[in-house]
Amino acid sequence: MAAAVFPVPPPHPAPLLVSGLVKHFGSVKAVDNISLELHSGECLGLLGPNGAGKSTLIRAIVGRVAPDAGAISIFGAPAGSPAACAAIGWIPQELALYPRLTAAENLRAFGRYSGLTGKPLSDAVAWCLNWSALEDRAGALVRTLSGGMKRRLNMAAGLIHQPRLVLMDEPTVGVDPQSRNRIFEMIEALRDRGMTIIYTTHYMEEAERLADRIAIVDHGRIIALDTHQALIQNCFTASAQVIARFRDSSPALSVWASTHGGSLKDSTAEFAIDHPTDLARLLDSAAAAGLDLEDLALRRPNLESVFLHLTGRELRD
Repeated sequence: MAAAVFPVPPPHPAPLLVSGLVKHFGSVKAVDNISLELHSGECLGLLGPNGAGKSTLIRAIVGRVAPDAGAISIFGAPAGSPAACAAIGWIPQELALYPRLTAAENLRAFGRYSGLTGKPLSDAVAWCLNWSALEDRAGALVRTLSGGMKRRLNMAAGLIHQPRLVLMDEPTVGVDPQSRNRIFEMIEALRDRGMTIIYTTHYMEEAERLADRIAIVDHGRIIALDTHQALIQNCFTASAQVIARFRDSSPALSVWASTHGGSLKDSTAEFAIDHPTDLARLLDSAAAAGLDLEDLALRRPNLESVFLHLTGRELRD
């Protein structure tokens, strides 16, 4: 008797699939043919200087910006559709809270906007207060809360409907170090629940701590996408960078830096080295050339090094 043949179930649609996205604002191309796929349960760090196209990309994903070309799907549903909106939680950088309502009243209001009522609403409010460590402030008016508490409540309001995909736009802006660390713990708790996250930030250490993969955006394009360790390895074959600052800039300094494969900006030379003995040779040759060394630093390449290497500018430029 022949074995029964069962149909192969279709694969689960990706939490986010962006294909050939283009968006112009007049003559400015804010998004230039971006394609991106998120894996279920991953946290993607989105880095880029101001004006790189990050905000336009996020607003297109949540359905607030209509692209000129390309397509976006959220768990198989088109961006902006009721199914896509129900699956997304958007936490904007700006606080969107009612200052004259209590923390719990704010959460109930946002829950009702998302269609929650009765016990599901009460359960969601209780979970959000616990997740944001605001249970003891549930009855406090928002206007009396600290900046860090407001930020955490703002995050909770964006998750009141328990979305499967969360987009966070610089959630730690303007908070103190203690509140910032608490926000990290909140995001890590979401990851433990298997939630898929896009996290935009201006802080390299946040991306390194929280993100499974990192996408670097510049001039409307994704110019690099990988784990932060892979990005470092792909950009830098050497194991360390040497930054040597000299007392004066001179033609002799330029010749010396070029001869040893370094780059020179003003009176500071940078080199990539693989072994500690390379550093000794550099210092000996600088002394032999009569160069007056003022300061020396040795560092391993990190995510900030990658960003500068790929974009030529600081993250906040």
